[in-house]
Amino acid sequence: MPTKTLHIPTSDGRADAFAAFPDGGGRHPGVLLYPDAFGPRPELEKKARELAGHGYYVLVPNLYYRHGPAPVVELPEHIGAEARPALFERLIPLVQAHTTEQVLRDADAYLRFLTVQPEVSAGPVATMGYCLGAALAMRTATAHPDRVAAVAGFHPGFLVTDAPDSPHRLVSELTAQVHLGLAEGDLTPEAIGELNKAFDAAGIGYTTEVYPGTVHGFTMSDTDAFDPAALQRHWDRLLPLLARTLANT
Repeated sequence: MPTKTLHIPTSDGRADAFAAFPDGGGRHPGVLLYPDAFGPRPELEKKARELAGHGYYVLVPNLYYRHGPAPVVELPEHIGAEARPALFERLIPLVQAHTTEQVLRDADAYLRFLTVQPEVSAGPVATMGYCLGAALAMRTATAHPDRVAAVAGFHPGFLVTDAPDSPHRLVSELTAQVHLGLAEGDLTPEAIGELNKAFDAAGIGYTTEVYPGTVHGFTMSDTDAFDPAALQRHWDRLLPLLARTLANT
């Protein structure tokens, strides 16, 4: 699948990003893919390419562009247990600095950019994300219910918090269909129940599923958490969701 490096104009500068899309020209439904806390890297490019192979234009922004182009933090080829403490020492301040106000400004810029690309078809888009990116995908969808028809999040973080603007408190704004694929331990049963109650009240189609035997990060083949069967389950849930919500025009 072709890929290209892009720069997205935002109110705070330019966000570097990459996109993957099908060969052969034409226009394709858009997907805004938010990375996990480790940010854009070959693992995310591989996922974007695979999704593009199913007929989608996939845009992957650098969430930390205010601090420099990706990779803002240099990553090893394999993110093993021994590397994580030092990496998170550098990453956590970046995550904490990424305020809700910045997330929403960026979401507006990312969607505006995505929908005017010549390879992207008219109509609604999908947002998706991994770990931290799942919360960003949800925030984008609740802020733009007229533009986002599907939301997918895998081994999500920060979806149910005590904050007044926790993503689960904004679900009433959603019109998108949702799938959340959770690792065991990502959310407590009580938090899952609270989230499902919000989805029910919003009257949207959704599934929240705990993928058995998994740990946080199970889709990422460059980490110790990787689970091939769970990665396949993630594709088995994601692709039908996109197929039924995005018109391939």
